[in-house]
Amino acid sequence: MILGLLAAVVASVAYGVSTIMQAAATRKTSGLAVVRQPVVIAAFVIDGLAWLLSLVALDRLALFVVQAVIASSLVVVVLLARVVLGTVLRRIDGVAVVAVILALVVISLAGGDQPAVTPPAGFVAWMLAGTGALVVVALLAYRSGSPLLLAAIAGLGYSAAAIAARGANASHGLLDTILQPLALVIVVSGVVAALAYLRALERGPVGSAAAAVSVLEVVVPGIVGIAVLGDTIRSGWVAAAVVGTLVALAGCVALATSPANAAAEAPEVSPPASPPGQPDPAR
Repeated sequence: MILGLLAAVVASVAYGVSTIMQAAATRKTSGLAVVRQPVVIAAFVIDGLAWLLSLVALDRLALFVVQAVIASSLVVVVLLARVVLGTVLRRIDGVAVVAVILALVVISLAGGDQPAVTPPAGFVAWMLAGTGALVVVALLAYRSGSPLLLAAIAGLGYSAAAIAARGANASHGLLDTILQPLALVIVVSGVVAALAYLRALERGPVGSAAAAVSVLEVVVPGIVGIAVLGDTIRSGWVAAAVVGTLVALAGCVALATSPANAAAEAPEVSPPASPPGQPDPAR
C-alpha cells in the first residue's frame, strides 16, 4: 500500500509542477513556439513520468483512492501558482487545501492495499466500444460543442484511461500491459481527453472546466472500480470513504475555481489585430 500511495502522491505533485511549468512558458511566448521551449519539453517529460507512476499506483490501490489523489494535483497547482506566477490565494483556497489533504488520508485508509484483479469477461470489448463512442462524440463536439460538454468528454476520457490502466495492470509486467488491446484504450482516451480539455479552456471559463474534469475523473472510475473491477472498501469504512470523497471533491472544485488555477490553466490569448489603417500597438 505504501509504495502505491507514494507513487500516486508523487504523480499528483508531478502533474501540478508540469502544469505550472507550462503556464510559465505561455507567459513568455505563444502558439507552437511554446512547444519548443526547454521548460515545456521538460514538463512533457514530467507528465510522462507521472503517468508511469500512476500505473504503479493503479496496480496496488483501488481506483477511487488513486483518482482522488491524482485530482488533488490542483493543490500543487494553486500553491505553486502563488510562488511562481504571483497569484493571490483566497481564504477559501487555504481551507480547501487542508480539507483535501485530510480527506485523502481518510480515503487512503478506507481503501487499503488492493492489487489489481483480472477484469470480468467482456471488459476489454466494452472498453474498446466505449472509447470508440467517445472519439465520435468528441469529433462532433470539438468545433461547436459547449465548454461544459467538452469538459465532460475530457473527464470521461481521463476516466476511461484510468479504468483501462487498472484492468491492464492485472497482466504480468509492463511489456505485457503495453502489448494488449487495453493499451489502445489508454492512449486514445488520454489523447481525446487532453484535446477536449484544451478546447474547453479555449471556449469557456477555466474553473468550470477544471471542476467538471476533477469530479468525473474521481466519481466515474471509483464507481466502475467497485462495481466491475472488484475494488472494495474496508469493513466499517464505507461512510468515511463516502464523506472523504465528497470533501475531497468539494475541495477540488473550490481550487478549480481559484484565480491561481485560472492563471495556470488559461490558454495564451493573442492580442487582437489592429483595425485596417490603425498602427499596430506591438510595433
